[in-house]
Amino acid sequence: MKGFHFLVAFALLALASILASASDPGPLQDFCVAINDTRTGVFVNGKFCKDPKLAKPEDFFISGLNVPGNTSNQLGSKVTLINVDKIPGLNTLGISLARVDYAPYGLNPPHTHPRATEILTVVEGILYVGFVTSNPDNRFITKVLYPGDVFVFPVGLIHFQFNIGNTNAVAFSGLSSQNPGIITIGKAVFGSEPAINPDVLVKTFRLDKNIVNQLQSRLWPLNN
Repeated sequence: MKGFHFLVAFALLALASILASASDPGPLQDFCVAINDTRTGVFVNGKFCKDPKLAKPEDFFISGLNVPGNTSNQLGSKVTLINVDKIPGLNTLGISLARVDYAPYGLNPPHTHPRATEILTVVEGILYVGFVTSNPDNRFITKVLYPGDVFVFPVGLIHFQFNIGNTNAVAFSGLSSQNPGIITIGKAVFGSEPAINPDVLVKTFRLDKNIVNQLQSRLWPLNN
């Protein structure tokens, strides 16, 4: 039965991705520093293309997404992303896919995808999900999802998923970019290298400086 649910979820995400308009005409990286000597450059906005006559089935294929991710980390979740680095044939197509596994009460922490809208469907378990709209309203849009439910996280907005059940949970996400990117809020703010001046964070979050120093000294785990 789980195999059937997996196939249904995969088919729904694939169809949604195909029907959605791609969001990749813009940059596919955080920044692109201009150079005068192209011989020392790196092509990053997409990838170089092979001769189409040399394309083979393996360029459009990957297996193993039926294997659960390892959730034995501090967050209790694991994101397995299938992007252009995993399937070369995704280059220029503007889509990618992810499997997300959650241990009981596991969290995919607040984060953003700077280059992609995400559409998520739950296969197993119960997830509490939500996103926050942009300034000035900062509305919190939230929902509890059950198997078969689908939820959309608009491009660039902070969002999360939290397994509120005492059993494992599984979800699949379609993303409207071959390289969606991810910014995990806690790690980006308190775990940057080098560290942000604590005075900036004290004033931003209205925290005692000792608390900021403690947060900056912690190991901020990733789940991808």
